Formats: sequence, C-alpha cells, structure tokens
Amino acid sequence: MDVRSTITTFMVMMMGLSCAAAPVWADEAVAPKSESIPAPVPATPPVSVPNPILPKSHAQDAETKPPVKTQAPGAPAESTGKEAAPGKTESTQTPSKPKLQESEQKPPVRVPAAGGPVDNVGKESGPIKPDTVPSPSKPKAQESEIKPAAKGPHPANGVAASKPVVQLSAEITGKDGAPMVLVPAGEFTMGSDKGDDDESPMHRVYVDTFYLDKFEVTNGRFGKFVEAIQSEPPWGFSDKDTPVTHADRPVRWVSWMDAMGYCLWAGKRLPTEAEWEKAARGTDGRIYPWGNEAPTPAHAVFGLKEGGGETVSPIGNRDKGRSAYGAHDLAGNLYEWMMDWYAEDFYTNFVKNPALNPRGPSEGTAKVQRGGSYINNPYRLRSSFRTKGDPTEQDPNVGFRCAQEVPKLP
Repeated sequence: MDVRSTITTFMVMMMGLSCAAAPVWADEAVAPKSESIPAPVPATPPVSVPNPILPKSHAQDAETKPPVKTQAPGAPAESTGKEAAPGKTESTQTPSKPKLQESEQKPPVRVPAAGGPVDNVGKESGPIKPDTVPSPSKPKAQESEIKPAAKGPHPANGVAASKPVVQLSAEITGKDGAPMVLVPAGEFTMGSDKGDDDESPMHRVYVDTFYLDKFEVTNGRFGKFVEAIQSEPPWGFSDKDTPVTHADRPVRWVSWMDAMGYCLWAGKRLPTEAEWEKAARGTDGRIYPWGNEAPTPAHAVFGLKEGGGETVSPIGNRDKGRSAYGAHDLAGNLYEWMMDWYAEDFYTNFVKNPALNPRGPSEGTAKVQRGGSYINNPYRLRSSFRTKGDPTEQDPNVGFRCAQEVPKLP
C-alpha cells in the first residue's frame, strides 16, 4: 500500500466525517474520534487537502552529493546566483537534493502540482545585526503570566466572584507521547527589515496561548503513526536513518500532507507561521532562538561539517540553542513545515494594525517552511527567515513538529 494514497485517504476520511462539528476555521473541519487511532483535540484546525500525493521515485540521499560550500559564522552569506530583484523565485529540482535553490514561481492555482520549490541562500553578508524593533505607543497586549486564582467575595454576598485563572503547565505530554512546551499569549514583533523582501515589513502580532512540540517529530514516533494507519512508510524513510537504528533522529523525506496527517492522528496540528516565530523569537526580537549570538556547532546543526555533521542530529542534541520557551532545534537540523500557505507580500496586510492570530492566505501553491537545516548557513537560521515548498514534495532536509491549542474557558 502506498503511503501517499493511504495518508491522503486517512486525512480525507477524518475531515469528511467531521461535517457535523462546528469548524474552527471557515474553510476547514475537525477530525472525528476513532477507536483505532487517537482522536484530535476539538480545537484542532482543519486544513485544505491537496490532490492525492503521487509516489516519487527513490532518490539518492543528501549525504552522497558533493559537499556544499560552507561558511563560518559571521562570514558573508552563501550565494546561489540569486539576483537582487524583489521577491523569491523557485526552480524545479529532484526531491533527493537538499533545498539550495529557489524554484520558479508557479501560476496561482488552488491545488499544488507535484514537484516542489526549493529555497536559495540569502543575500546578507557580514555579521547579522539585530533588527530595530518598533516601539508602538501602547501595545494592545503584553506577554501573559500564569498566576494563581485570585480570591474574591463569595457569590452569596451579592458580588460575583473573580473568574479563576487556569493553571497551565510549562510542559505537557501530547497524545503521541511527545513533550510539549507552553508558549504564553501575547504580542511580539514579527519579520525583519534587514532580511529578504518577504520578511518585511516588521509588524506587531498577537497570538493566543498554545503548546508546541519540544522537539521535531522523530523517526520512532512517525513509525508508530505509519503502523497505526497500516501504511507503508514514505520512500527515503527506510534508508540508514530508519527507526531501527535512528529512532531519536527527526523524520525527514515527509511531505506537508504526511506531516499534517501525523499531527491530526496525534490530536494536534501543524503550527502557524506566526506561532512558530513567536516560539522562536520570544518578545525581545532576538535574531535566533537562543539570542543574537552568531550560531556555533553548540547552538545548531548547520553548514554541513561546519555545524557538527553532514546529516541530521538526534533531537535535543544542541542544548545551547534552546528558545526562550524551551523548544529545541528551531534553528538548523531540518526545515519545518508550517500550516500556512505562502505569500510573499502577506506581511503588508498588517502595516497599520497588529495582527491577531494570523493564519496565512486562504489559498496558494506552496506551504511555508521555517528554521533552516543542516546544509544551510547562519542567514537561513534566523527566526524571521521564510521559505516555501510544494505540499507534495519530500526533501532530505525538511521535517516538522506539531502544535496544540489550549482549550478556551466557557
């Protein structure tokens, strides 16, 4: 049985049987409960489902390819022939190659075609300096704090008691057994005016409280998902990075459909682009998840041998690179799929007013990818860096992690 058709059928079944439930997002639905697989949480947002994914022929892994030119931290960013024209372009490439070049822009269609875009190296050279964070006169909200419930008058005295404050754990365990870290609600500055065109303008964004996987989804956990839905694993999943010998390494060669299927099975979803950047940058506008210090092999897996290896590293192996909320490997190791469709000019919608839980365009041809990977230079490890990929494509340097909403009080 082909994993492409199996996972597609699984997602269509989950979304099709949920018509009776009130959708969280206007164009999507929530997956129903099932005795054979864990049920998604009620707040899990539905997704747009591309056409069934066609299998791709197995391609040679990234490690067998000629080494990529490396760049020492702080040195000029690597170049792949990118011109200074605004916007990003894409070029077609075989899925076995890491994402080193941007692909040509495709005509705007709702359903993406197989074969995916890849990104190219950024333009910045020299040490990366922090962005100047705009200071709004009065932010609408500040980072939320988790406090004990306040004591108030008893309702019997004729005065309504204060509403209790929900106690949220800083770390929980998801239904798939993966640890998740709490990212409190609040505003932060998203984007950069010193990066690529699609990173600007810098703007204020508010996101609700949510949980994010502490680590990228591993081979071991993804293998349990494949077994649960009785599917064959993705091609490329059964090479030297299989769960048998590398269960603690992040799964790769997974399409957006594969990633979303796993998250729904685990009662979660993929994070939005805004949620991911909030988890990576915190509220102080830092360049990298750990701060503004240039990346070293102690922070992240990047730049091939320059980052400590030619391939992915076991999860949580770079403790110095943790984010302010305790998430690991948000920079380097593998790019990560986002929920959102990609639009180069999406940030221009929020020039005047802060964005409230933005979820990207309603349609597109490519999904957002964040975080950089083991083959990239420091420019791409910046928390504001954006790139994209066809939802059907599978690459050796792309993985994912899941997010989960916090239930709202009645």
